[in-house]
Amino acid sequence: MSNPFKELFDYKSPESRGEQIFYRIFELTIIFFAVKYAWEWGFYMDRISDIVLPLGIANYIDVSFMFGSQLPMINAMLITGLLACGYSRTVSRYAYFMALILLHLQYTARFTLGEIPHSANLIGMTLLCFALAHVFFNDPKIIRRFSMGSVYFFCGLGYTSAGISKLVGTGLNWIDGRHLWLWMSEKSVDILSRTGTFEFNWLQEVAFEHHLIATLILLSGLLVELSGIAMWWKKLRPFIITLIMGTHIGIQMTMNIVFMAFMVQLLLMAYPWPKLIDQLLDYAKTFSIKGKDLKAS
Repeated sequence: MSNPFKELFDYKSPESRGEQIFYRIFELTIIFFAVKYAWEWGFYMDRISDIVLPLGIANYIDVSFMFGSQLPMINAMLITGLLACGYSRTVSRYAYFMALILLHLQYTARFTLGEIPHSANLIGMTLLCFALAHVFFNDPKIIRRFSMGSVYFFCGLGYTSAGISKLVGTGLNWIDGRHLWLWMSEKSVDILSRTGTFEFNWLQEVAFEHHLIATLILLSGLLVELSGIAMWWKKLRPFIITLIMGTHIGIQMTMNIVFMAFMVQLLLMAYPWPKLIDQLLDYAKTFSIKGKDLKAS
């Protein structure tokens, strides 16, 4: 096990073309979800008139000025433009940072009704890593290495912290299968009130019938979360992130909570895609050279 900070950042080792291409794909994916959320939240704010539960910056400023006007849509347009500037490396090195601030404003104005989802947290955290990299560094290679290293660092820390928080808040009793029964029942009421129909799937029925299975489901999820910092090491990364994705699938099957942005980002983070891209580039280069030789002969 080597130094985790060397595993995360490793500024001195050479950078391959595959790493550069993968980073741009990863960056574009994060921008896609950030823009998607900005517009979705903007459209939803037509329905909001009062602040029930302030969060984030809304604890310090009154965000009600965003309601009953076109400001959410204007803000979404500004966020989209700033993210485009950040991706194209034009206008300002602070483009990602400004987009992050406006996206946070959009988030806090949208979720003032008491229900706060986690679905955009990883996207926002990754955008923060991009913003910090562009503010503090000039070398493109260092920007890429710092961005990706920071994403793995905070993502691993976030999952481990989530596991620790459960133990601090509830103790070892958190894994009691009866807690899962309660949560599944609560979510069924939410879905029933929203859609008018709901049926438990096979995994939920098995969990309701067998307390031990329900407990094992929660125990496995807790152990995976506590192991989140294992993604700081490259050799462990594919295994722990695969388990984390499995945990999200389990959450979806038991509590009908979908983390689509999480799953897409974790899929990109889990496996050595840059090496695969390098291999494809080498194959394409070899194929091109052979093609030229055949033409010459």
